Amino acid sequence: MVPELSVVIPMYNEEEVLPLLVERLRPLLEGMGTTYEVVAVDDGSKDLTAALLQRYHREWPQLRVVRLRANAGHQAAISAGLASALGDYVVTLDADLQDPPEIIPQMLAAAKTDGVDVVYGVRNDRSSDTWFKRASAQAFYRLIGLMSQTSAHADAGDYRLMSRATVDAVNSLPEHNRVLRFIVPALNFPSDTVEYKRDQRAAGDSKYPLMKMVKLSLDSLTGFSTAPLRLATFAGFGGALVAVLLVLYTLISRSQGHTVAGWTSTVAIVAAVGAVQLVCVGILGEYIGRMYAHMQGRPTYFIAYDSMTAEAGERGPTDTPLPAHPHPENLQTDTVRAGLDRAPAQPQSARLHEAESTQLRG
Repeated sequence: MVPELSVVIPMYNEEEVLPLLVERLRPLLEGMGTTYEVVAVDDGSKDLTAALLQRYHREWPQLRVVRLRANAGHQAAISAGLASALGDYVVTLDADLQDPPEIIPQMLAAAKTDGVDVVYGVRNDRSSDTWFKRASAQAFYRLIGLMSQTSAHADAGDYRLMSRATVDAVNSLPEHNRVLRFIVPALNFPSDTVEYKRDQRAAGDSKYPLMKMVKLSLDSLTGFSTAPLRLATFAGFGGALVAVLLVLYTLISRSQGHTVAGWTSTVAIVAAVGAVQLVCVGILGEYIGRMYAHMQGRPTYFIAYDSMTAEAGERGPTDTPLPAHPHPENLQTDTVRAGLDRAPAQPQSARLHEAESTQLRG
C-alpha cells in the first residue's frame, strides 16, 4: 500500500545527530496513527552515517535508505528524495533538528482541514541564528522578491509539507540546480503556514558554510529572474551616456582653449567603465553557464542504493511486489530525469545468449 505520509531527510555527515533524530522522529510518526515512510537520502557521506542508517533500517522497517553515488548537494538530495517518495503527502526535513519534527502532525492536519497543497514551516523566532545570518537572509529574500515577483516567505526554508500533486509538479520540471524554497512558491499552489521556533543545531557542524550560501544565492537569482540581465543592459546604457557627455565636455573644453583634466580623472573613468563591463560579462556568464548545463542534460545526482528495491530483489519475483507509484504515467519521466540507476545493465553474455535463443526459436 502507498503510505499516506513520506518524510524526506537529506543527510551529509550526520553521524552525531542521527541517533537524536531517530529518537524524536520515530515515536512521533508512530503516534500519528497513519501509514508512513521515512526516506533518508545519504548525500555521499564520508563518516558513519551510511552504517548507522543501515542499522536503524533493520530495526525500523518504515525507514527507507537512499544512497547517492557522490555528494550532489543539499537541494539535489531533496530532489532525489522527492523523486523516490511514495506518500500522498511529503514532508522535507533537515536532519540537524533545528526545525522541530513535532509540528509535522500540525502540518498534515492543516493540509487536510484547509484543503491546501503546501504547508510551509515558518520560523517566528530565529534567535538561535547569528545576527549576520538573519540580516543577510532578510536582505536576500527582499531582493529575490523585487527581482522575480515570487511570494517566498523570508522565514520559510526547506521545511514544508507538499501534496502528491505538488511533488509530481516539482518532479516534472526539467531544470537543473533547483532551489526548492523558490520553486515551490512559484507554482502558486494553495498554501498555508505553521509557525515554530528555530532551535540550535542538536549536534555536529553546519553543512552550509558561507561559500555554499553564496552559490545558493547565485542559483536563486539566475534561476528565477532575468533582472540581472536587464541591470547589465541599463549599466551599459548608463556607461554609454557618460561617455557621450565626456566627449561633449572634451570638445567644448577644446573649443574654448581649456586643457582637459589630468590623467587621474582619466584613469578613474576608464577603471569605472572597465568594472561595469566586467560585471556585465560576469552576469552574462552566469546565465550562459546555466544554459550550457541545461543543454548537456547531465543528471544532478545518481542513486547508488535504495533499500526498498534492494530488498525486493532479495525476495524474488514470487514475493510481495513493491508499492505502485502513485502516478505511473510520471514514473518513467521521473526516473530518466533524476538519473536513477536502479536497473543495472544486462551483461553482454546474457544479451548474446538471449539473441541466439531467439534465432533458434525462429
